[in-house]
Amino acid sequence: MIKEIINEIKNADTILVAGHIMPDGDDLSSVTSMVMGLEKIGKKVVGVIDDEIPEYLSGFEAINKCVRDFDCAKNNPADLIIIVDASSPDRVGRVQDLFEYKRVIVIDHHATNLNYGNINWVVPESASAAQLVLEVLKELNVEYDEELATINLLGIATDTGFFKYSNTNSKVFTDAAYLVDKGANLNKITNQILENKPIEHIKLMKDVLEEMKFEFDNKLAYSTVSLEMLNKYGIEQKDTPPFVGDLRSLRGVEVAIMYNQAEDNEYHISMRSKSWFDVSEVAVHFGGGGHKKAAGFSYKTDNIEELMKKVSNFIGEKL
Repeated sequence: MIKEIINEIKNADTILVAGHIMPDGDDLSSVTSMVMGLEKIGKKVVGVIDDEIPEYLSGFEAINKCVRDFDCAKNNPADLIIIVDASSPDRVGRVQDLFEYKRVIVIDHHATNLNYGNINWVVPESASAAQLVLEVLKELNVEYDEELATINLLGIATDTGFFKYSNTNSKVFTDAAYLVDKGANLNKITNQILENKPIEHIKLMKDVLEEMKFEFDNKLAYSTVSLEMLNKYGIEQKDTPPFVGDLRSLRGVEVAIMYNQAEDNEYHISMRSKSWFDVSEVAVHFGGGGHKKAAGFSYKTDNIEELMKKVSNFIGEKL
């Protein structure tokens, strides 16, 4: 599969690289790394995310330099589209409107991927999409420098919880070591991601904890972030903190859920499990996707309590 991808890249003069909406570290790392790598071999490349970039990730100069909005994709026609870290076409926003006219390569590590490209390289065993990008760039003999190595390592570090999640295998350490040897600055990544919390996020956490609920002998924990709560502390929706990990860290909790309110009665639901529960089954049931221990979906409703009850009942049957 990777040889087919290499051939497509070599035969294309102009390439569009796109990631998913509500971008995280692995998504932005993968898009940026692919853009930088392909530019190094002489390709004309545009990186696009059809959404705003979270503030905590905008501190990386390479991301700001390589990632543009959808208008840039419209104004720069490409021979080839490469989608990274997106399990379904709706996850790339308006970029999916361009699929009809272009060759599309999908590079992803979500088991729930719908294989919607002309070429689909989906490797659920990979801890991050950034590792798959690394394999492509190595196959293309891209020369890594400190900036490219650092931004590529960003995706591996964040999607493995800085090497503490269960997806952290020997391949993760091998790839990380390769990038560190090429100059990747892990300390820069940890300072920007882990040691850079705004005080407003800590204040918001207090409200999240007050809203927190437990069910099924405390095996399920969930809470909400409303627009009112965000406005109270002057936090933009794109910068909503990922409190779901804090809920999962509680003793006895197997499944944690955050219901994050957006505009127009839409909620973005983020789910995590600790040991054995497959939250991707829940996500797929409600129209989303993801990994066994990290998944999510979006849902429009004017009755969030009813949605919470539906989700809890579905989870409860399995718990």
